[in-house]
Amino acid sequence: MSAHHIGMIVPSSNLTMETELPQMLRAREELYPGDRFVFHSARARMQHVTPEQLRAMNAQAERAATELADARPGVVVTACLVAIMAQGPGHHCVAEDSITAALRAEGSGAPVVSSAGALLSGVAALGAKRVAIITPYLKPLTRTVVEYLEAAGVEVVDSLSLEVPDNLAVARLDPADLRAHYRKLDLTGADALVLSACVQMPSLPAIQPVQDAVGIPVLSAATATTFRILSELGLKPQVPNAGHLLSGEVADPGAVRTA
Repeated sequence: MSAHHIGMIVPSSNLTMETELPQMLRAREELYPGDRFVFHSARARMQHVTPEQLRAMNAQAERAATELADARPGVVVTACLVAIMAQGPGHHCVAEDSITAALRAEGSGAPVVSSAGALLSGVAALGAKRVAIITPYLKPLTRTVVEYLEAAGVEVVDSLSLEVPDNLAVARLDPADLRAHYRKLDLTGADALVLSACVQMPSLPAIQPVQDAVGIPVLSAATATTFRILSELGLKPQVPNAGHLLSGEVADPGAVRTA
């Protein structure tokens, strides 16, 4: 039996990353009993999803990475997709490199996954060129996410902003509501649907049912992050009932490194 240690840099008000990622990997353990997953978190302060607090949180990433290095994780993942995307196109590469440097300085060779880079990699792995997205953000931040994706060559055919600025309130959103929210999107021409472009907005229970309803791949920032974690660990990216990306039928083309 192998124990895979996963280090997580988590916004201080994030509740969902430490819920949905372990839930998916626990479900995977039912398929592959020889693999076990252990989670270690370091928190970075952030209460409200504003540009100022997002920048302040990003500045804490190296400190958090240094703390995680002591646990010698097999992979380190940093959450808060919009905190990275708000810094401009391609910033996931800068953030991943900065965290990698902090880990290497402490003798850790762990690869680094960002939720922003993971979403791009997940879309690429699906072969999708056009997506629709749902975010919990205010409309200006959703526009930032759209611009980030489009700078990376992914066309956003439609987007929906739920406009919830308080990060704890985002965690309390009912994922069942996404089964109605997605109907407000125009999916004409979409290759995939990003049901939650935020690792704080719960969506896992709705991923498979919505995919079954719309007939195109449905993913989220959380499922894409899990896909990258498993790939970096050299494990088959397969989780039951978590959408086509984690069906075990999708190969990882590698991290998206440039915008």
